[in-house]
Amino acid sequence: MIALVVGRVFGVIELFIIGSAFVAAVVLAIVFVRVRRPNISASRWVHPTVLVAGDTGRVDLRLEHHGRVRSTGFELAERVSRANATDHVARLSIAPLSRGTRSSAGYQLPTTARGIVRLGPLVVETRDPLGIARSTRTIADIDTVTVAPKTFLLDMPVLGQGALGRQLVVQARRLGPGEFHGLRTYVDGDEPRSIDWKASARSENLLVKEYTVEGVRRCTVVFDADPSSYLDVDGFERGITAAASLVHSAEQAGLTARFVTAGGIDLRGPETGANTLRVLARIEPDGSKLGLLDRDPGEGLGLMILVTGSHRSQGWSAIQAIVDPTLTVIGVTTDERSKANIGVSCRTEDEFVDSWRGLNGTSSTRPVGMPAGVRR
Repeated sequence: MIALVVGRVFGVIELFIIGSAFVAAVVLAIVFVRVRRPNISASRWVHPTVLVAGDTGRVDLRLEHHGRVRSTGFELAERVSRANATDHVARLSIAPLSRGTRSSAGYQLPTTARGIVRLGPLVVETRDPLGIARSTRTIADIDTVTVAPKTFLLDMPVLGQGALGRQLVVQARRLGPGEFHGLRTYVDGDEPRSIDWKASARSENLLVKEYTVEGVRRCTVVFDADPSSYLDVDGFERGITAAASLVHSAEQAGLTARFVTAGGIDLRGPETGANTLRVLARIEPDGSKLGLLDRDPGEGLGLMILVTGSHRSQGWSAIQAIVDPTLTVIGVTTDERSKANIGVSCRTEDEFVDSWRGLNGTSSTRPVGMPAGVRR
């Protein structure tokens, strides 16, 4: 523009021509991006369906051009953001599209930690060949993706196996015999009162009654969300992994699962595992105390597992007040070695898995797993 004015005022034809060319280039650039601007619609598809902390997902963008003429090449820009982290912008270059053409593009979505990831808005940017003019238009609004905490698929206790299994046998005996199972021949060591005298009279041998002994049927996991119970954020995050793993594993083993934490959250029912992961994906340290922990009114033997930082926490005191002969109370401590006979240490994720395995007398643990049916 300056060259155009100077050339006109001072009669310098060369500057006038150069200025005119610049003005013409700008006008043509604006016309170009307006005429060739793609009329694009877009939809997102995030997979896998369940995103777990530490995994890498993918966002696929499905595009369709509705314009009357062939579009020019364009660029897609999508902001990827999460709380307490630097935002990133995913940029994808798209080749020209003919009318009615469908195309797709995608980018990787790393999930280093649990939480909520915001995607969008998705913007289409069009530039002229000289890069003078730029046109932008939003073609997809904001979506959120829930990244669930990592979980380990753990073996649930078996009666008589490991320290926990032996404790459960003792409790089962206190509750009395289960349902009648059948008769067998008497052997040394059997209780005389278990002899079925009527059946023995019709047999050549003494026969004793056998009863079924029920195993664990329910599991309640309590997560202490009070920040004062933990030494640091790492301990809090290990607690989330432990709580998620225990609820998930209990549900996968066919137990009746329940999850309790601060804020009046008390999850029960067939979708407890999935709902627990949604809660734990978003949970933040909460200064509110755990209320009075009531027993689960279910039948049979049960586990009450508290996940907390140490034995000095308020949550530990609350769970010690429970008196129920059907429940076995287990403490999972993230900041110190467990001091209880029936306890689990979780100062690292590996220690948590090994400590739980040792408590149950198992020699191996299954790989990391996730429940089905968890949706964003």
